[in-house]
Amino acid sequence: MAEHPEIDTTVPHSARVWNYLLGGTDNYEVDQRAAEQFRAVFPPITDIALADRAFLGRAVRHLAGEAGVRQFLDIGAGLPTMDNTHEVAQRVAPGARIVYVDNDPLVRTHARALLGGTPEGACDYVHADLRDPGDILAKAAGTLDLDRPVAIMLLGIMHFVHDDAEARRLLSALLDAVPSGSHLAVTHATLDFDEGRTAQADAQQDWNEKSANPMVPRTRDAVTRFFDRLELLDPGVVSMSRWRPDNSPGGEPAEVPGYAAVARKP
Repeated sequence: MAEHPEIDTTVPHSARVWNYLLGGTDNYEVDQRAAEQFRAVFPPITDIALADRAFLGRAVRHLAGEAGVRQFLDIGAGLPTMDNTHEVAQRVAPGARIVYVDNDPLVRTHARALLGGTPEGACDYVHADLRDPGDILAKAAGTLDLDRPVAIMLLGIMHFVHDDAEARRLLSALLDAVPSGSHLAVTHATLDFDEGRTAQADAQQDWNEKSANPMVPRTRDAVTRFFDRLELLDPGVVSMSRWRPDNSPGGEPAEVPGYAAVARKP
């Protein structure tokens, strides 16, 4: 993969590591090594990555279908992989409009892969940072009508905001800018499922020491507080694999150590 002058290939980056775990090719040796080291200590990390992507599909299908949402703001979109937000949404509603947001230069170089879609709909990419919601909203307004409901997608990104008060401030700024009927979808890292907090916690600490993107896992209660202003959809804040899983002859899927939820702004 060709290098880009803005991309630091000396430290692992979360978007590229996630891409590797999902079977993608837009990553570097440093990311592959970090992913394999994490997986050696905590093998379920691959299950988490796959469950996060599967949740995206189920959540977007619900939002574009039953909920009738036609606009999506996907912040921290990451590198293009399988079933990106616009692909899922526009299968259900061809006129859906999607804006992807990320601050990774590598994502920007691959953004054209996110800009396809149906003739009836629209896709755009803006290079911006979650920590500046005003900039995101100003740029997204070129494609989205912020006077109409928007689904704000924050999958695997809020755990990079370390301070709880700052996290709530960012969420409030985004939610204040969209009307009733808008939705918020979140996935978030947690140590709640790590019995004795050993393997996952060790892998997490190692990641934070080596990565450009240290993470702060949160408890279920802390993640639930992100939705204080909203109406949580059933089944609430649950393991990603158990948020409205597809019917399976094997019954309810096993839990994975990561939370997911979708909520509506009243």
